[in-house]
Amino acid sequence: MIKKRYRPTFLAGSFDEIPASFYQKIGVKNLLLDLDNTLVPYHQSEPSEAVKTVVKSLQQAGLHLYIASNNTSSRVSHCASLLGIGSLSGLLKPFSFRLRHILRKENFRAEETILIGDQLMTDIPAANGAKIRSILVEPINPSNEPWVTRWNRFFEKRKRARLLKEGSIPSWKGKQ
Repeated sequence: MIKKRYRPTFLAGSFDEIPASFYQKIGVKNLLLDLDNTLVPYHQSEPSEAVKTVVKSLQQAGLHLYIASNNTSSRVSHCASLLGIGSLSGLLKPFSFRLRHILRKENFRAEETILIGDQLMTDIPAANGAKIRSILVEPINPSNEPWVTRWNRFFEKRKRARLLKEGSIPSWKGKQ
């Protein structure tokens, strides 16, 4: 059994496979998005056209999107400006105090907010600590990550496999 701290609310293959209707159905109005390997591969400086299209469609559906990343201010703000969304860098995930700061600053209600991220060891504990729902996605390209992320992935591998084996975390598709 995986500790509650590491238990996401939903599983998904990627950020861009989830339609706005899913979020609307579960009462979510605010998406907090991890950047690296959730929206953009770690060594890519800009979001793809596909990601830009999905972000625009989610915004047109009335959802508020916000990048919540551990990465540097310059990288995060550059990507956020290209997507036309807000951002906060240096979040220090797995700690949740900066996520709670975003909720207060943006006037987001926790029950209307979800975090989408690719790391079980950082994104999910941060979301759970902030008392918001989460979606764990597969990393876009984990082969060329910094050492600290590779270290986290080493510990994450067994936990992620156990989650999948348990089958206790629903796919977002099951809530369609």
